[in-house]
Amino acid sequence: MTTPTTTQPLGPHFNFAEHLIECNRSRPGKMAYVDDQGSLTYGELAQRIRRLAGALLASGLRREERVLLLMHDCNDWPVSFLGAMYAGIVPVAVNTLLTVEDYAHMLKHSRAQAVMVSYALLPTVLSALEKRDHEVKHVIVSHSQGALPAGARKLDSIIDAATELARAADTGPDDPGFWLYSSGSTGQPKGALHSHANPYWTAELYATPVLGLTESDVCFSAAKLFFAYGLGNALSFPLSVGATTILMAERPTPEAAFKRWRGEVGGAKPSVFFGAPTGFAGMLASPALPAKKEVALRLASSAGEALPSQLGKQFTAHFGVEIIDGIGSTEMLHIFLSNRPGQVRYGTTGWPVPGYEVELRDDANQLVAAGETGDLYIKGPSSALLYWGNRDKSRETFQGEWTKSGDKYVCNSDGTYTYSGRSDDMLKVSGIYVSPFEVEATLVQHPAVLESAVIGVADEQGLTKTKAFVVLKAGQSASEDELKAFVKERLAPYKYPRQIVFVAELPKTATGKIQRFKLRDLEAAVQDTKQ
Repeated sequence: MTTPTTTQPLGPHFNFAEHLIECNRSRPGKMAYVDDQGSLTYGELAQRIRRLAGALLASGLRREERVLLLMHDCNDWPVSFLGAMYAGIVPVAVNTLLTVEDYAHMLKHSRAQAVMVSYALLPTVLSALEKRDHEVKHVIVSHSQGALPAGARKLDSIIDAATELARAADTGPDDPGFWLYSSGSTGQPKGALHSHANPYWTAELYATPVLGLTESDVCFSAAKLFFAYGLGNALSFPLSVGATTILMAERPTPEAAFKRWRGEVGGAKPSVFFGAPTGFAGMLASPALPAKKEVALRLASSAGEALPSQLGKQFTAHFGVEIIDGIGSTEMLHIFLSNRPGQVRYGTTGWPVPGYEVELRDDANQLVAAGETGDLYIKGPSSALLYWGNRDKSRETFQGEWTKSGDKYVCNSDGTYTYSGRSDDMLKVSGIYVSPFEVEATLVQHPAVLESAVIGVADEQGLTKTKAFVVLKAGQSASEDELKAFVKERLAPYKYPRQIVFVAELPKTATGKIQRFKLRDLEAAVQDTKQ
């Protein structure tokens, strides 16, 4: 159930931004990034990182102070993130789809001393700043398209006027590097503090040995840079090997992704695409799905939620390439359990990534027997240091060398692991645990079903039964009885959903994770009105 850790400690000085610059010193003319407005070579990227680092320090910001990074994916994003890290300042990368109240909370929680923000998001930030209870020294705006309020400055102007910082901050591998907030699939987001070494280890253990990324690859991630998954896909991984990355500011709709696949934006066609199950389902159901000959994909990656077997097989049948499904987390920074190219077991999350160890434990914190469901724990070098300002949750999640993922898994006889759901989503029906994901994965095998979510509801006797919320594909139809019979034919009888409700959409996080707790809250509210 474990894969031995093979990592060796880094030296006393390690700055992740400096490390990436050194990795690409020999390829200054190679294209690093292509976004909606232009491109950036590795030489230009290094220069802009050093200049921004110098500008931030010259502006009065100090080492280990936090800077809120609220920016759409564009070439300015890696410059801002790595420029702060090069200076020893800590970027706090946050979701671009949140509310004024969310940003006000994050500003207060992180006590950020500056904000780096996309021009389109500036009004939201200014509203959040009105609610602050501490001084924010600087507002730095990317892609400014008009007049700025007093005190705000253009990122380009700051970089153009700055002197390069000759040497990176003398940080160590365990020094604070950056923050990421959890996506909040089960409630209030938590600020995970990552070190300078953590992204190094994700690239060292996963990008090269598992995905086989090289400098000839062109990477494109539907997951945005502010997510742990997207940060690896579009920054840590490609910059560690000298690859080219396509960045997209707009929402990753199937049509928007297909434009990049066909090379219609920036000219480069991606060889590796990083997506999520919800996105793959939408793509495969889209009438605009490109033909195999129109794309240059050699590999696709999936994370965020477990990939239903049917989706993987359908994608491979159409494009002739595999989807490498894996699981990672904000807390572990990237994927630690994964399938392998050429060794894919659709329906499973694969094997432990070398360099990580995993265990399945019961409620008494003891190892479960083979074939039994248990809570997934991970041991590896990329684990976050803590949740900022949240000792109770830190102790619950970061237990010595082990991190509790909050996921339920089963280890199969071939050493692969099968997802059973989030620990707080598991249902006990007729005295037996039922995985919502297993029922959902079966429902989406029906040709009319696009996606589904399953929760537990109490019947008249107070016993838990399964209830499914189903989204049908456009132009398709199916009855409740038809879907119940479909599940009964494929799963044990007690697992079929006793109720099925057809809905237009499911509540999700910005990563595409289904928020079952919102469905449970909605169901509870409905029941309250009946009483």
